[in-house]
Amino acid sequence: MRTGLEGFSEHEIVELLLTLAIPRRDVKPAAKELVRRFGGLRGLLDASIEDVRAVPGIGEVAPVALKIVRETAALYLRKEGESAPFLGDVGKLVDFWRMRIGGLRHEAVQVAYLDAGYRLIREGVETLAEGTVDRAALYPRRVVESALRRGAAAIVLAHNHPNGVSTPSDADTVLTRAIVRALDTVSIRLLDHIIVAGDTHFSFRNAGLL
Repeated sequence: MRTGLEGFSEHEIVELLLTLAIPRRDVKPAAKELVRRFGGLRGLLDASIEDVRAVPGIGEVAPVALKIVRETAALYLRKEGESAPFLGDVGKLVDFWRMRIGGLRHEAVQVAYLDAGYRLIREGVETLAEGTVDRAALYPRRVVESALRRGAAAIVLAHNHPNGVSTPSDADTVLTRAIVRALDTVSIRLLDHIIVAGDTHFSFRNAGLL
């Protein structure tokens, strides 16, 4: 309580979480197995309830508790975006979408709708496309229609690359340019396009492409 989680190993953090859901039992072996099986804390939190339940000794309650922890963190980041300018820190944008879509096994495209002060509009994140492991079809017209319907002054676009490589494909770049042109016709700004992939990310704005 005094020092937070700095200095704790990942299996020790998982052990603390499991203690809340599985009281009065030594959960250290289970914590180590979860970290080993899912490759770390983030992999564990991104895992499905069914996959976590498949680990011996975990039971029914702990996987749900871990999912609640993850969804609470995602909600916290969204609420933070509603109370402060959303563009202030690319790192926060990356954390936001890594939590939301970074663990998906298929591509998903999400949009954050912002007001004139670049704050996230209430309930202002929407999934506009979902696809396969390496592709999700999105059309500029749908982005424009959705932004107008929400009354957005600006948007941030994000999608994931399940293959772990954050470098944008040629199709990603062409689509981004097309969306910028489409939004310009209705005076809405595309502030950034973020790609999250494992431990890496790509920002079109930071790369000078917006």
